[in-house]
Amino acid sequence: MKSHHVRTYKSSENLTRTDQLAWKIAEVASDPVAVEPAVIEMIGNRIIDNAAVAAASVARRSVASARAQAVSHPFKPGATVFGLPQAQRISPEWAAWANGVAVRELDFHDTFLAADYSHPGDNIPPILAVAQHCGLDGAALIRGLATGYEIQVNLVKGICLHEHKIDHIAHLGPSAAAGIGTALRLPIETTYQAVQQALHVTTTTRQSRKGEISSWKAYAPAFAGKMAIEAVDRVMRGEGAPSPAWEGEDGFIAWLLSGPKAQYVVPLPEKGEPKRAILDTYTKEHSAEYQSQALIDLARRMGPKIGDLSKVESIVIHTSHHTHYVIGTGANDPQKMDPKASRETLDHSIMYIFAVALEDGGWHHQKSYAPERAARPETVALWHKISTVEDPAWTQRYHSHDPKQKAFGGRVVVTLKGGSTISDELAVADAHPLGARPFARPQYVAKFRSLADGVIAPAEQDRLLGLVERLPELTAGDLSGLTFTVDSLQLGAKGSAGIFDWSSR
Repeated sequence: MKSHHVRTYKSSENLTRTDQLAWKIAEVASDPVAVEPAVIEMIGNRIIDNAAVAAASVARRSVASARAQAVSHPFKPGATVFGLPQAQRISPEWAAWANGVAVRELDFHDTFLAADYSHPGDNIPPILAVAQHCGLDGAALIRGLATGYEIQVNLVKGICLHEHKIDHIAHLGPSAAAGIGTALRLPIETTYQAVQQALHVTTTTRQSRKGEISSWKAYAPAFAGKMAIEAVDRVMRGEGAPSPAWEGEDGFIAWLLSGPKAQYVVPLPEKGEPKRAILDTYTKEHSAEYQSQALIDLARRMGPKIGDLSKVESIVIHTSHHTHYVIGTGANDPQKMDPKASRETLDHSIMYIFAVALEDGGWHHQKSYAPERAARPETVALWHKISTVEDPAWTQRYHSHDPKQKAFGGRVVVTLKGGSTISDELAVADAHPLGARPFARPQYVAKFRSLADGVIAPAEQDRLLGLVERLPELTAGDLSGLTFTVDSLQLGAKGSAGIFDWSSR
């Protein structure tokens, strides 16, 4: 890996294209390096993982709304949409939109956390949609996804967005554009311009994950994927981008990040170096914010030790800066303690999550968020006894570059009535590569089978899993099968008509 130093340049300074971050990203995207077997295996795992969480969310309102928008944009050859027949083809940017929402709706797929955080599996819907529409094969899809993961992970390692209240999809737009460039074997110049366009149009604020969190949390990454496809299309037609997007005097770093005097260091593979970043990422066993994964497992372990939860006086979670200020009491969001809060808000309340996991001994992607579950009096009482504090040691571990030291959990101190305490800690989730039960292909398949049960017919499950097993050998015709079809009754109620289907009102 090579470290690239990125800073703002005045317009009067000479910053050549080849010295710009977007060009260096495009060079990585254009490097025809072979994809290693372990990376191919993990890409297959994440395609399964995305399909699993999309199956669990296929009937939810946000997903149905996005799908309805997509269906209003039929196109040949087009791309497939989760839940619909393979023959029903949609314009690729709208297919990516619908599938992106389905994948993100339950906050249940893969994650990478470093200077910033991300769900790099969000790269799969746009890159796959373009591959299906453009008649690419499995090998091209693999190359594109390896790039998408590589670029997003390394931007997340080098550039912190959340401290400036910029949403993390600003790393996703460029990574998806780069991945599409790799899959299509586009020239460096084309990918360079597309990456910059994608950054420029996907810069939004973190209010999407603050206060009363709405369904836009699921839509935001789908928006970035859709914008990336449109950016590549425009550039292929000869259009340019704001340049230099990161380093410009009025650009991203100067006005939206740490300012003209700031310098960031972004690692990227050197020419000929394999793209392996996907191996640094990890998926979720539980449908909740990643920083809650280890704490759910810890609650599962501590529950029997505590016994009667009515005897709890207080619970303090000692954890990282990020966990405390984003999903803990440090966020100062009263909504995180509100029994009437949205599912998206409860997903970002470690106080609620830890209380329910203590009571239930686990977590369920639907039952744990049900309004009647959140309103249970004993749950509310326990929930309101829980607080978080930042522990510098856990913050240091959160930001560690050493995989063996990096941690996303915390230490929990339970004080019982009478003054006695019970404490325990857990650094990484059980499903983490260094956890008690690391996920490999059998665990991804089991997650898919569990979430698809009663939604996707068993034969359709088998068909999709069989294609993933042959991913590198898939033909262009086979690639349309990397989806699933369900009975129309599984798609949920049709929502209100919008602009695109105004005539049906």
